Amino acid sequence: MGNCIICGADTQGHICQSHEEDVVFEFRGNSPDQLVENRFYRGVVDGYADFGVFVDLSSNVTGLLHRSELDGRLESLDWEAGDTVFVQVKNVRDNGNVDLTSSIRQADREFRGTLIQDGTEELLPEEDEEEVEEGNARKRDGEATTGDEEESAPAETDGSGAEAATQAADETADSSAEAEAAEDEPIETEPDEAESTEGEPVDADPAEADTEETPAGAEPEEPTRRDVGELSDRVGEEVRIEGEVVSARQTGGPTVFELRDETGVVDCAAFVEAGVRAYPEIEVGDIVRLDGEVEIRREELQVETEALVALEGEERETVERRLAEALTERARPDEATLVADDDAVVAADESLLDAAEAIRRAVFESRPIVVRHAATADGYVAGVALERAILPMVREEHAESDAEYHYVNRRPLEEAVYEMNDATNDVTSMLQDRDRHDEKLPLVVLAGTASTIESEDGLEMLGIYGAKRVVVDAAPADPEIADTSDVLVNPDADGLSTGALASSIATTVSPEVREEIAHLPAVSYWQETPESYLDAAREAGFDEEAVTELREAIALEAFYQSYDEKRELIGDLLFGESPEAVAAGAPEDAAESETLAGHIATQFREKMDTEVETAEANIERSESEGVEIAVLDTEEYTHKYDFPPSSLLLDELHRRGDASVTIGIAMDELWVRADTDVDLRAVAREAASNAPNAGISAAGLREGRIEFLSGAREEVEIAVVGAVVEQFD
Repeated sequence: MGNCIICGADTQGHICQSHEEDVVFEFRGNSPDQLVENRFYRGVVDGYADFGVFVDLSSNVTGLLHRSELDGRLESLDWEAGDTVFVQVKNVRDNGNVDLTSSIRQADREFRGTLIQDGTEELLPEEDEEEVEEGNARKRDGEATTGDEEESAPAETDGSGAEAATQAADETADSSAEAEAAEDEPIETEPDEAESTEGEPVDADPAEADTEETPAGAEPEEPTRRDVGELSDRVGEEVRIEGEVVSARQTGGPTVFELRDETGVVDCAAFVEAGVRAYPEIEVGDIVRLDGEVEIRREELQVETEALVALEGEERETVERRLAEALTERARPDEATLVADDDAVVAADESLLDAAEAIRRAVFESRPIVVRHAATADGYVAGVALERAILPMVREEHAESDAEYHYVNRRPLEEAVYEMNDATNDVTSMLQDRDRHDEKLPLVVLAGTASTIESEDGLEMLGIYGAKRVVVDAAPADPEIADTSDVLVNPDADGLSTGALASSIATTVSPEVREEIAHLPAVSYWQETPESYLDAAREAGFDEEAVTELREAIALEAFYQSYDEKRELIGDLLFGESPEAVAAGAPEDAAESETLAGHIATQFREKMDTEVETAEANIERSESEGVEIAVLDTEEYTHKYDFPPSSLLLDELHRRGDASVTIGIAMDELWVRADTDVDLRAVAREAASNAPNAGISAAGLREGRIEFLSGAREEVEIAVVGAVVEQFD
């Protein structure tokens, strides 16, 4: 038993339960499992990312303070790498990731006490000082004892011991005599080695010094060049690595350079002083030669840097050529790996391979990948399938446990168009990451968006800064997009979803994820799902009812916080990964995912049915040239800011209704749904000719959305209905 350092109550240890959050701990453990949830810890800022701040709680444990845990915006933080901060441990995950939350107390004096947590043991600061002093005293006593024993060891006088002592004395006398003779004998030196012709002393080359390890005139032995891929078998050895610096981050201690060669990537720590940039002349993108010792730190491979130089000229060209040849060989898949048989996907075989190569190349180059997709069920399936293929490659390629947060970023788009607002956001983020964290410019993959001319300006802005662009869309693309993207995957086929197309790109990138994502293509279809994808879903354990529930659940969650990736929640839905459910004993299979999806899908149907019932009671019906038309005033007869969004509501109304054309019209935009393929741009042009001052334009082809000026609302409705009816001829 002990006493609480705050209230004096009897307790186990130094703090009672009621005052647990009134003290701050200095953590000296080496495993996240030793951390105590809800405890406050002193930490050191490691670095920033788009999604938060990494904080070192000890030399072996790092946590993530997500931006959602901050009171203000991430950009408003004035913390710098190496700053001491105070955080609270929110959660320690099964994979060792540590979730942190912020503390309003940011100084020791603002807590009522301070304790040290050494592993799982809690110490008072003075107890720790006493242990250190006792250790130093023991060390001093040990050194003194060793010295005394060497100086006063009794001479052995019996038998072989006496002979050994006599022999040692003789050898010592001989050595002394030789040393005296050497002092008396003059040393001859060559004039050009020891002094100049004018008698001036000249510095001798230390590399030619005669030492026990290196004979006179011989160069010091250099470390053997090793591939990064073989370093796990070289722990404790001095090695030489040649490759490209792909990142450089400053921690509260050493500078950590991430070095890539043709076989992999490894962290290399260089230390001059805590928080001070080592080798400031070395920049990201430099081709370098690094000498150091291979070690294991935080259970991860690391090289302790002893020498680091940038290569120039022929040496640089040789390494660059070696890297380029190896990268091309590793990045290009031999063939496409499809989720299921689909002639439409097969038709895009070459461009599919190009997209897979671009993604794999980015991972091998340690280039961040940003996945942009529409905030729809189809868009989420496409984005998640690609993310699921990229993540294991990143984890395998990069040693640090938080690499997936640095190198993979999925960002949903609220609209199915990649507008200048989105491009400006992405460019701002990537330039900040380049300047603040020495990151490379990213590869941007756009799924189910950016394939029409409305996205041309946004794509061109990315290109101006040199960011590579891969556009993946099952809907027809405009010709201009081929010129403003580096890779365009756009099969000329009907009845294909972007989710199905992206899933086959994902399995081509990482064939081993096929079994994991086999059910995703079926989830992306609202109707007329190809039988091959339903078969793939069944093989994965998802029948048609389960697939429907997943689709509806994803559609509902896509609406809420539409700009957020929701990685963990979407993972729980699509793959049954809820740690809470697993901890409670639920099986990690499709059944768990169905339970969670079923719960959310029920909310989807309740909200959708309520909204459809209200809308159907207020639809205005008419007929024009034999075409039945249903028009809903979404401004007056829908809950504008609640689920379902107007686009999804119009889809459902048209599926359930019997009209050939269903139109929803709001204050300054309308949606068109029809039984025939409607050329929305042609509709907008025709309507604009009949209402020339209404500002009519096709704003979102994927959503069937037209924009106009609110003052001309009635005129626009008449003009658009007439233009749509004309396309039924």
